[in-house]
Amino acid sequence: MLIEREYMESWMKRIMERFDRLEDRFAKPPERERPLLDGELLLDNQDLCMMLNVSKRSLQRYRSLKWLPFHRIDQKTFYLQSEVETFIREHFEKRKKR
Repeated sequence: MLIEREYMESWMKRIMERFDRLEDRFAKPPERERPLLDGELLLDNQDLCMMLNVSKRSLQRYRSLKWLPFHRIDQKTFYLQSEVETFIREHFEKRKKR
């Protein structure tokens, strides 16, 4: 079976165009929209767990002990960046000094 050159080239062109579109779509992951409260960055549980390298349960314990201030918005827990920085200074840096 012999395929005409023009027919083959048209198919290759279509395939390459699709690859280009896929590459554009997956080249750069979309930026996650970061919520703000009064112009200040809000962090969620996942952000904070990764930042502090702790579990969700640890975050719950910090909230229960009232060490870590938090805000509930639509049944989701958020933390103000400045409050997290204060929490880190007060609780994590004390451990380093010991």
